[in-house]
Amino acid sequence: MIRYFTSNPASKVLCSPMLLSTFSHFSLFHMAANMYVLWSFSSSIVNILGQEQFMAVYLSAGVISTFVSYVCKVATGRYGPSLGASGAIMTVLAAVCTKIPEGRLAIIFLPMFTFTAGNALKAIIAMDTAGMILGWKFFDHAAHLGGALFGIWYITYGHELIWKNREPLVKIWHEMRTNSPKKGGGSK
Repeated sequence: MIRYFTSNPASKVLCSPMLLSTFSHFSLFHMAANMYVLWSFSSSIVNILGQEQFMAVYLSAGVISTFVSYVCKVATGRYGPSLGASGAIMTVLAAVCTKIPEGRLAIIFLPMFTFTAGNALKAIIAMDTAGMILGWKFFDHAAHLGGALFGIWYITYGHELIWKNREPLVKIWHEMRTNSPKKGGGSK
């Protein structure tokens, strides 16, 4: 579990934990909190992007947010393991809050206090920026910030740049798969 499902730039295994750590959690409460936030925003993001694009963005966000965490840990010399889906979930939250900034949100135990999605995103980014600069260790603030920035970028530019232009890449991939030489060395 520690080798493959926690991300740490000081580890001997660097690449696979960038994705796999997105599926591990420190405790049942950690997992429940992350899954509640994902559940809260998942229907909106799936309505915006569709199921396939959501999966692609979510998995990419896990890797990208972990990479930002790696860079921050190496730059500051503050090594240590990280795990959890919160970087990828921050991508989902930021994308929805960017696309629907006037949407109304509330905190689960304080439903009487509501605020706009745009203001919530600003507050989260400010908190994670402060946490990253000041070295707070309760959360992986760099992963959260990396996830949020990726979500903002993707919903603003990435959908047009990547998803809508994927068809030529998909055609090349299918041609490579179907036109590859058959095993056994025989001709077609």
